[in-house]
Amino acid sequence: MTRVRLSVAERRGELLRAAVEQIEARGVAAVRIADVASALGVSNALVLYHFSTKEKLVAAAFRHAAEADLAHLRRLLGRRTSALRRLRSAVRWYAPTGQAKGWRLWIEGWAAALREPALREVTQDLDRQWKAALAEVITEGMAAGEFHCPDPHGAALRLTALLDGLAVQLTSYPGAVPRARAQEWAEEALARELGLESAALTRP
Repeated sequence: MTRVRLSVAERRGELLRAAVEQIEARGVAAVRIADVASALGVSNALVLYHFSTKEKLVAAAFRHAAEADLAHLRRLLGRRTSALRRLRSAVRWYAPTGQAKGWRLWIEGWAAALREPALREVTQDLDRQWKAALAEVITEGMAAGEFHCPDPHGAALRLTALLDGLAVQLTSYPGAVPRARAQEWAEEALARELGLESAALTRP
C-alpha cells in the first residue's frame, strides 16, 4: 500500500506523537530511534532527518506533550464563568484522579531532566506556565471578591506541588492512596488556599 506523502509539519507531528507513546511504554532511557520508526513503519533515517539525535527527539516529544496540556489548561481557565469554577475544573482535571493523561510520561520526564539539560528546560517551562496560569486566575477571583488569597503565586506552587506528589504516589505505587481520598485532598487544598470551606467547591 502506498503511504500518503505528508508535509514536514505533519510528519514531525506524527513522529512526536509516536515518540510520546513509546516513551510512555518504554521509558526515556530504554526508548530508541528504532522504536519510534518501527511504530510508524518508517526508516530510522527519516526520524534522524527530522531530529538528528535521540535527545532532540525526546525533548521535542515532551515539548509537544507540554503544549497539548497547556492548551487544555488554558481552555479550562478561559471559560466564561467564575474564577472559582475555573480553578476547580483545572485542579480536578490536573489531579491524578482526573482526566489528565500521561502522568507516567511526566514522571519519566522529571527523572530524565536531572541529566538532560534540554529536557530540564522543557519541564521547567511547563511548570512555570502552569503556576503562572493558576496564579492569574486566583488573582482575578480575588479582584472579583470571590475569595481571599494573600499569595496567589505561593498558592499555585503549593497546589501543583501537592498534585505532582499525589501523581507520583498513585502512578508509582498503585493502592498507596485511594483515588477518592486523593481527590478529597486536592479539593481541600484548593479551598484552603482560597480561604473557603470545602463545601464552596461543590455549591451550585
